[in-house]
Amino acid sequence: MGESAATNNHHQCGQVFDISVDVPPHFSSKGIDDDGRPQRTGTVWTASAHIITAVIGSGVLSLAWAIAQLGWIAGPTVMFLFSFVIYYTSTLLADCYRSGDPLFGKRNYTYMDAVRSNLGGSKVKLCGLIQYLNIFGVAIGYTIAASISMMAIKRSNCFHESGGKNPCHMSSNPYMISFGITQILFSQIPDFDQIWWLSIVAAVMSFTYSSIGLGLGVAIVAANGTIGGSFTGISIGTVTQTQKIWRSFQALGDIAFAYSFSIILIEIQDTVKSPPSEAKTMKKATLISTSVTTLFYMLCGCMGYAAFGDLSPGNLLTGFGFYNPFWLLDIANAAIVIHLIGAYQVYCQPLFAFMEKYAAEKWPENKLITKDIKIPVPFFQPYNLNLFRLGWRSGFVILTTVISMLLPFFNDVVGILGAFGFWPLTVYFPIEMYIAQKKIEKWSTRWICLQMLSIACLIISVAAAAGSIAGVVLDLKVYRPFKTSY
Repeated sequence: MGESAATNNHHQCGQVFDISVDVPPHFSSKGIDDDGRPQRTGTVWTASAHIITAVIGSGVLSLAWAIAQLGWIAGPTVMFLFSFVIYYTSTLLADCYRSGDPLFGKRNYTYMDAVRSNLGGSKVKLCGLIQYLNIFGVAIGYTIAASISMMAIKRSNCFHESGGKNPCHMSSNPYMISFGITQILFSQIPDFDQIWWLSIVAAVMSFTYSSIGLGLGVAIVAANGTIGGSFTGISIGTVTQTQKIWRSFQALGDIAFAYSFSIILIEIQDTVKSPPSEAKTMKKATLISTSVTTLFYMLCGCMGYAAFGDLSPGNLLTGFGFYNPFWLLDIANAAIVIHLIGAYQVYCQPLFAFMEKYAAEKWPENKLITKDIKIPVPFFQPYNLNLFRLGWRSGFVILTTVISMLLPFFNDVVGILGAFGFWPLTVYFPIEMYIAQKKIEKWSTRWICLQMLSIACLIISVAAAAGSIAGVVLDLKVYRPFKTSY
């Protein structure tokens, strides 16, 4: 038992090391990791909370609609398949956090770094473009979803005051602007792991509104005494044959979007402490979070479908209409707004950091970019104000807000984003990096299986994108910019 703790940990990691291995300095030095950065403190649980926060987003609300398009057999099956693929490719991705040795290899801090050290070349630029476009789209989608929830609160209260006589139509613009202003304030918090409490608050919120949606679904099923829906999904007659095909494809995009988190997986892994190796911790966290989300998605999606059948709404919480208990729906919608404020930051921080790092490297002499102005904050440590950060992050938020006001039917566009982001970021790059890192032979059984998985997912992505684009085309027929009211 006299072995040092470090050697013990090597055994736990399943690494067959020589007992006399030189313990790297980072195990002994206090407060600093092997790469000279402050010691990471993340655990399986904080990583799981981060993932759950990123995953159980507004995506959960469209699942009843998605299952309604596919029916009782295909709907849940597709969800299980997606969750399995996401879990599997995320474990492949976790192995790419360190290049070479899983315990002491060079760290990759972002998804892009991992692609750079494993694949290199033009793929890095392609990956960066897709990842950052996707984050940009998510920011817009979240702005719209939040404004819809804020309006739902306002409308349900106005509806009750007028005793149901006033339909309470209103414009979404002021709500989008107020969401944007909130995000400008929050986006000035530098650095991802300084907002650990935000993740916990957001995770609690997402459980709150999903549970309320679930509970109301159960209540409606109990009141109706029957379970809605059919084995094959929405019936021809309610929609035409072509519409059914397009909508089934769009449902795939919605489910893919509901599960897309591999895009920030490496950033989350970078907050985890070692030993044991980060990959090991991360695989546990992925298993926990994927299981929790899938269970949750199944419950919310299936209960919503059971309650509304063919008429399942695109956003579950709007389907319960303006009936009592209206305060419960208000709580759910408020929880969505709070959660989206957090989720917006969790998604956008990698993009913010990337641009700031790029600017600092390109113009190191520029005081505007590199100089931090210390502002004393009572009861806290002083806040570092950086003028470039202030300008760039605020500009980003303003741009996403304006686009949201221009294109407020964004759930179709988010379907497209889900489809476009799903295959390259969740399937293609992780598989390619894994093949490169583990040096898997071409045409070996393992290689063929991985490529078949990749091609199958590509086909699903293309179909989902086509379905969502068809949805956008229909929306454009009745469209007037900045004039959308609900």
